[in-house]
Amino acid sequence: MNGILAKTAEAARLAYIDALASHDRTALAEQVAMGADGTPTMRIDRIVEDAILAVVDGLPVNLLSEETGWLDRGYATTLVIDPLDGSANGAAGVPLTAFAGTLAVDGVFTESLTMWLDTGRSWAARKGQQTAYRTSGRKDLDGAAISLLRPHPHEPSAKAWWAVTQRAARIRVLSSSCLESALVAQGSTDGFLDAGTETHRLVDLAAASVMVPAAGGVVLDAHRRPITFDTDLTRRWSGVVAATPQLGEQLLDLLQMTLPAGHVST
Repeated sequence: MNGILAKTAEAARLAYIDALASHDRTALAEQVAMGADGTPTMRIDRIVEDAILAVVDGLPVNLLSEETGWLDRGYATTLVIDPLDGSANGAAGVPLTAFAGTLAVDGVFTESLTMWLDTGRSWAARKGQQTAYRTSGRKDLDGAAISLLRPHPHEPSAKAWWAVTQRAARIRVLSSSCLESALVAQGSTDGFLDAGTETHRLVDLAAASVMVPAAGGVVLDAHRRPITFDTDLTRRWSGVVAATPQLGEQLLDLLQMTLPAGHVST
């Protein structure tokens, strides 16, 4: 496991545990700032990210983080992090949160580490090296177990959401994209996706883009856009994480049939 990723993940885990022990749920959920990605920062987000920043200060990397944004320190390597994925879960006491870190060297993702903060369980991966954990290998959407982001009932993407649920055998909404991607990588579920709501930021997908292919799967975008390094955290994707390329293509085909032409959710 990469030392930079391990140190930052452990800092996140310890800060998360301390935050739960020292603050009530109202305090943890309080909005204390606006993040670099354009979404509100909860107190629990700030606590965890501050602990990571203290560690990163002594490491030879730039930083791209959901809350702070882009810190260019002049290095070839950038640490891309979602300090606390599933913030609303964590603030409410729902034990489904994750740290996700990815190293990008000259803009190319090379290594990742995803940690389930409530248990300490982790998934490490390196680009081009097969992982010990493997996806389910499922190729067909019919009968699959699929996780999705919550539906947006009043948007055109709702039709695509329902189309996926009608073919899958089991549906889950866990509200932690990084953790749900890890569950695809280890074969616990067959796929995870945003059905066209344009919710995912780079920090939500970067670790999966290393981890899932190394485990036999794919990470795609509902509109077939490449998922590449970018310091602009207001940029959005609709991520599709699948156990196999075949399942990924089935999901993309279904989304493109059910989303309006040229649709980009707002």
